[in-house]
Amino acid sequence: MLNLTQRLILGCVLLGCLTAGLVVITHRALAAAGQLHLAYAAVVAASIVAAATIYFVLTPIYTLSRDAHRIAQGNLEHRVEWSSHDSFGVIASELSRIAVRLRELRDTEAGRRQMEFQLSDAVLQSIFEPIIVTDGKGHVLKVNQAAAELLGEAAGDRMALANTPGGEKILSAIRDAVSMQKAVAAEGEASMLPMRIGKQERSYRLRTTPMRDADGRLLGAVTTLEDVTSLKDTDRFKTQFIAVASQKLHDPLLLLRRGLYALAQGFSGEMTPLQNELVASVSKEAEQLDDLMSDLIEVAELDTGKRELKLERILPLQALNEARDRCCDEAAKKHIRLEVRAYADLAAVLADRRALRSILDNLLSNALKYTPEHGEILLAAEEIKNFVQFSVRDTGRGIEAERLSSIFDRFNPFSEQGTGMGLALVRRLVESLGGQIAVESRLGHGATFRFMIPVAVAREVQHPVEVG
Repeated sequence: MLNLTQRLILGCVLLGCLTAGLVVITHRALAAAGQLHLAYAAVVAASIVAAATIYFVLTPIYTLSRDAHRIAQGNLEHRVEWSSHDSFGVIASELSRIAVRLRELRDTEAGRRQMEFQLSDAVLQSIFEPIIVTDGKGHVLKVNQAAAELLGEAAGDRMALANTPGGEKILSAIRDAVSMQKAVAAEGEASMLPMRIGKQERSYRLRTTPMRDADGRLLGAVTTLEDVTSLKDTDRFKTQFIAVASQKLHDPLLLLRRGLYALAQGFSGEMTPLQNELVASVSKEAEQLDDLMSDLIEVAELDTGKRELKLERILPLQALNEARDRCCDEAAKKHIRLEVRAYADLAAVLADRRALRSILDNLLSNALKYTPEHGEILLAAEEIKNFVQFSVRDTGRGIEAERLSSIFDRFNPFSEQGTGMGLALVRRLVESLGGQIAVESRLGHGATFRFMIPVAVAREVQHPVEVG
């Protein structure tokens, strides 16, 4: 496809050829008449007309295209100067109008963006909680005044932020939120960031949320540090109160259970069937109350740091087999099939034997409670990077969606049986071992609890070398 310049040149060449043809035709006639100079003059005149046509047509087009290119490059101050009022003049005038209109739109958009930026910045600065805004790569873009006061000069520098107390934990949460592209809110003691402002130390809970545009593309993340100092103090007081109350109630409860046991065994004389039924019912309630006291004491010991963990190397398959053996009698009563699925050469985990036993027993007891007769419970373990993931899966009725978010809370309001403390204790024990726990369930399709425990690092053993 020929452009305009090529078409004009081709037209002039064809015009020249036509003129030359006419010259040849008339050459003979003029030669016979002795007037060859007229033929030569005609050729020169045709060439001049062609060149003038090319020049006067292409020059305005080239000028207008150069002006349009400058405007397209963003020079909206440029104006197309044209004196005549022909078609080229109309084009030049319209180009100038377009440039003026584009500049007005740009100034209006820039003003609007500037106002939006000032408004968003004012909103950010007005929030009393420390906030850090980062881009999709984790680089710090903006911090509010509260974050600057809390973190100091390091708040705006990623490298310096990593060297501040709690800075690495903040950056880790930002990386997790960006990589998973979902909100990250640490739970338990792992979420607490102790920060010192002057002589006062405060605790903050970390929460990171990714930002997206209208098309869902990741833009960055917003990290909020929630001041939970008063909540932590209240929780500490509550834990101490529960620990003391549980210990004070434990001895009277023990005497009560002993008395009920003596009545049930007939040590105080023969009882009527109604009396036996009442004693059995009260004994069951006392047993549940004793379980609650034990769970409360254990959770309180974990929260206050009185529970000392004795970490040792434990083989996952051995731990699963022992847990199955402890629950096989109860499973046999309901004709529930217990299966263990794990390789014998799985890496050993570094855990407290008593804590791991309590975790598995609570999860198994929960599964047996909600699995109907002739159901199945699967105990499994697999190695994932530097962790061993244990799982307990049952074929029970499953868990409602609204219960999943609070299933590990203390005194779970949705708990239909038991103390409501079992899963809360499980979560605290898993976290104390450096792991995490999660649950997957759908109503009518059973439930699967998974928790991860760090792998025990192999120790280097130096063997003596025989010499001789």
